[in-house]
Amino acid sequence: MAVNSKKVAVYVLVVFLLYVIITDPAKAADYVQIGFEGISDAAKSIGDFMTWVANGGDS
Repeated sequence: MAVNSKKVAVYVLVVFLLYVIITDPAKAADYVQIGFEGISDAAKSIGDFMTWVANGGDS
């Protein structure tokens, strides 16, 4: 029976995340903050684009 590569990749990712959190919690918190800032910036950009589209694409 072949192992699903997606399951293996998720397992490896979880193990890596746990390793980072356990060995350096401050750096892990920085990574989480960077991730949330990226998501926030992306959501703002999408909102700006949708506003631009709703206004008829005017500059």
